[in-house]
Amino acid sequence: MMDGFERRKQKKMEQIFTAAFSLMATYGYAKVSINEIATEAGVSPATIFNYFGTKEKLYKATLDHWIEQQLSAYEEVLYSDRPFPEKVADIFVREAKQLKAFAHHTSAKNGVDASPWQMILESSEEKVQTFFLKMIEIGKQEGYIATAYSVSTMQRYFSMYMNELTRCFQEEDNDDISRQIDELLHLFFYGLVEKQ
Repeated sequence: MMDGFERRKQKKMEQIFTAAFSLMATYGYAKVSINEIATEAGVSPATIFNYFGTKEKLYKATLDHWIEQQLSAYEEVLYSDRPFPEKVADIFVREAKQLKAFAHHTSAKNGVDASPWQMILESSEEKVQTFFLKMIEIGKQEGYIATAYSVSTMQRYFSMYMNELTRCFQEEDNDDISRQIDELLHLFFYGLVEKQ
C-alpha cells in the first residue's frame, strides 16, 4: 500500500507522462524541452530531472508507460463478457490506431530517433508475448481458434492482419476504408470460403 509521499510521486509521474507524450506527439521529440513538459505537467523541471535524469530517459520511460497502458486496456477488453470476435476486433482496431499515431510520433520529420522506440519494443516483447498467449488461450477455450495451429503460425497470422489494418488507418479516412477494415476483421475469423 502506497503512503502519501508515494501517491503524490505517482500522481506527478502520471502528469509528466501525459504531458510528455502529448507534447512530443504534437511537436516532435527534438522540438520539446523539459521546461515545456514541466509547465504542461504542472511540476518543476527539477522534479523531472530528479525522476528521470535526462530527456532521453524521460522519453524511454514515457514510451514504456504508454505500452503498459495499452496492454492494460487490452486486458480489460480481453477479460470482458463480450464475444471473442468482438474482443479481438476491438483490440486490433485500437492497436492499429495507436500504431498509426505512433508512426507519426516517431517519424524522422518530428526529429525523433527511432532507436529508443526500438529499444522499448524489444524490452516489452515479453509482456506483449504474454498477452498474445492469453488471447490465444481464451480463443481456444471459446472455440474460435483452432487448436491444431502452432503459436508461431498464429503470431504470423495476427501480424499480417495488424500490418494491413495499420495501413488502412494510414490511408485517407473514408467510407471505403471503414468497409475494408470491417471486411478484414470478418476475414480474420471466417476466411474466404462461403459457408455451405
